[in-house]
Formats: sequence, structure tokens, C-alpha cells
Amino acid sequence: MANLALRKTEPAFGVDLVEIFASGSLAPDEVEIEVLAAGICGSDLHAYAWDKGYEFMRPLLPVTIGHEFCGTVRTLGSAVAGTGSVAVGDRVVCWPTVPCGDCNACREGEPLACEVRRIIGLHRDGGFCSRVRVPAANCLSVPPGMPPDVAALAEPLAIAIHAAELAGLKAGSRVVVLGPGPIGLAVAWIAAQEGARVLLVGLDDPHRLKLARDMGIENVADLSDGSLVDHVQAAFGRNVDRVIEATGAPASVEDGLLVLRPRGILVAAGIHSGQCSIDLADLVRGKKQIRGAHDTTERAFRRAIDLLDRKGGALGQLISHRLPLRDALRGFELARGKAAMKIILYPNGSPGET
Repeated sequence: MANLALRKTEPAFGVDLVEIFASGSLAPDEVEIEVLAAGICGSDLHAYAWDKGYEFMRPLLPVTIGHEFCGTVRTLGSAVAGTGSVAVGDRVVCWPTVPCGDCNACREGEPLACEVRRIIGLHRDGGFCSRVRVPAANCLSVPPGMPPDVAALAEPLAIAIHAAELAGLKAGSRVVVLGPGPIGLAVAWIAAQEGARVLLVGLDDPHRLKLARDMGIENVADLSDGSLVDHVQAAFGRNVDRVIEATGAPASVEDGLLVLRPRGILVAAGIHSGQCSIDLADLVRGKKQIRGAHDTTERAFRRAIDLLDRKGGALGQLISHRLPLRDALRGFELARGKAAMKIILYPNGSPGET
């Protein structure tokens, strides 16, 4: 049966919408999922543009991209059937990281430290398609009544939760979040929910900053109206306890360190294609910390599903566009602009048909 898929086929700018056909049998540890909704992520945009840092995909092409998806389990591999871990008809989301399971990190229960982990949608076929095969161990069930587009937010929300947890936020913490994209806005929302004092900062981002206000983040600033130092002083009167960077712009890391108090923590959650310059003397004398946040944890993923179950109405506002997969190329161009927030694609029909 033909399977409409959005694929990275060449080591160059762009992607292709093609029909593919399933080959080979389902692996014993896999399930086949009918994809109902899939979100466009920043990593998808980097692969689309063939940005620096994505050369690892070259020998793997062609690859169906997409890793933020929700769907229904339709077929079980022979080793999955009867285990009770997942059943045909279950509504699931997918944790896209596939660890090797054999290295020291995996044996110690630290799959994020696996040096040969593979990512669904980058190293192997992902969710911008009608049906996708993934390891059953990567599936997490969602409540049956959760809308597929809201459920597809679980993966990026889990990324944001992990970044917030790495920052060690506390009630009353002074927090600057740099970048009002889906991850940054989600981090700011989570920090506010936990009682932190939050300033969300963008650059020429009136639409996304307005959405942040609509979601209850009252303190926002646009760098087109002044420097980060000025906005931080206006909001807090002093430097901040935590900076969470979600822009992907190396200069944001540099600027974030300038407004961080001694012994403060900066979490870099953006994917950067360039290098940044750090004043190491200031870092050392200020005893500041930089932590890299990438991927997520099972605990954060399950917390994301729970938040979407309880607060799906609020978090669903992150979705700005809903398009059928056949309009994916238009969706990618929209996602490259600041007017869009989270774009959801529907591989098996229009949004009203899921």
C-alpha cells in the first residue's frame, strides 16, 4: 500500500513529498503506527535547510523526517504481541531517541548519554508519513480522548520540561527565557506554573510574544526595543538566577551570561550552527554554569502527557497552523517565519478527518 511521506532525499536544501511502499516485515520489537498528527520541529527545519551539523544524515538518505507525532497502533511485531506493553488500537506518542541498549550509559540507565543513539526522523524513518514503524519501547500511551494534535505536543513539551528541570527552577526564581518559539514559550509557561518570575524575550517577535501574553506570561520583551541588559534591569532590577536559551543563535548565549548572577545557571536548549565567544574570566570568577539540554527523559515525557491531559486547552494554543501532509512544503516555509508557532501536519487527511 502506498504511503505518502515527506523525505529528505538529497544532501541539499529542501525535502520531497513522495509515495513510498513498505518493504520487509515488521521487526519483532517494532509496532506500526497510523500517524494522525505530526508537528514540525526546529530540527526538521535544520534538516530541511541542510544546516551545518546535519551532515550525519548524508549516508542515511533518503529518510522520512518528523519525530513529534501521535498515532494509533495498527500492527505488533512478534516479540511485542502478548507482552501487554502496547496493544493494537492504542493511541500513542513516540519518544524519538533509540539507544543502543548495550553501552555503559545504557546499562546504567542513562540513555541520553548513549553515544550511538539514533533519532527517529533523523537517523531512521519518522512520522511525516501515513504509517511509521518504531520500536515498541519508544511508545508512550496517551489518554484516548486527547486530541491527536494536542498529543503531538508531548515531545516538544517534554524537551521544554527537561530544560526547565536542568535549570533547577524554584518558586520565586528570577528567570529569563530567550526565544519565544515553541520550546522557549513552553519553558516560560512551565517556569511560571512553578512560581518563577519569568521574562520571555524575543527579537522582532510581536505575534509570538502576544501569544505568550494570551497564555498568561505577562512579562515579555522584544530586543528591537532595547538591549537584554536594559530589559532585565527593568523587569527585575538586578541580574537573574537562571537563563534558558532557546533561540539557536550563539549570540544569545553570550548575552545570557551577561545578565546571569554569580553562581547562576544558563541552560542552552537551542541547536546552534555557529560558535559563540565566552568571557571565561567572567564565567570562572562569577562561578556561573552552562548546561546543555538536548532530548528529554522518560519522567519528563510522562509529565508532559499529564500536563497535556490537564492543561491541554492552554497548551493547545501553541498550535498556530493545521495542514494536511500534502501541503507540507507550505508548512515548512511558514515554520521558517516568525508568524507561525507550532505547525501540525495530518498525514491521513485534513485536520477535520482525524
